[in-house]
Amino acid sequence: MTAAPIILIVDDEVQIRRLLRVTLEAENYSVREAETGQLALNEIAHQAPAGVVLDLGLPDMDGSEVIKRLRGWSKVPVLVLSVRDGEEEKIKALDAGADDYLTKPFNGRELAARVRAILRRSQTTNEPAIVRIGDIEVDQPAHIVRRGGQEVKLTAKEYAFLQLLVQHRGKVVTHRQILRELWGPNSEESTHYLRVQMTHLRQKLEAVPQSPRHLKTEAGIGYRLVE
Repeated sequence: MTAAPIILIVDDEVQIRRLLRVTLEAENYSVREAETGQLALNEIAHQAPAGVVLDLGLPDMDGSEVIKRLRGWSKVPVLVLSVRDGEEEKIKALDAGADDYLTKPFNGRELAARVRAILRRSQTTNEPAIVRIGDIEVDQPAHIVRRGGQEVKLTAKEYAFLQLLVQHRGKVVTHRQILRELWGPNSEESTHYLRVQMTHLRQKLEAVPQSPRHLKTEAGIGYRLVE
């Protein structure tokens, strides 16, 4: 029998840990708990969990600091679960290396779905040469994009934007990260560049550009490519 994947819950509130344990054990995960950032880092180092559900308001260090330290030596997927719902807090956590962000209070089914999603992505170690999202096909070696089997002409910048979203598909890619990658470190505040490029991508790749199915906006934070 295959061992149940281990999920580490990092939260200093006993009631939240109990609720998360019940939710995740019902989904057949094995659950470990930590109430501080340092205990979490120790647990991850010794137990190698499949995923982490992390609160930001920890007693010894901020959750974003935990993620930064963790990313120095581990790629374990991290779902931030926090009462903080401000855009800057979300951006800070995602830029630090979080895989997803969910605010409290939370729906148990949504939490379980997001945990499944980050675990699925972590298991995809070899990037396929051709990525398919709905009827969109990105042939990465050939730098060719098709929609419904027909080639779509993209500018170099549009293709670079799309490929960045493809590489992080399912995850939120922040405005700052996109601008750094595509326009350089001095362009991190030039979000109007992104709006123009995203408008063009949606016009070329979405069946209904005004109501996109795959190229999603995370308001004030960034963009996400979803299946």
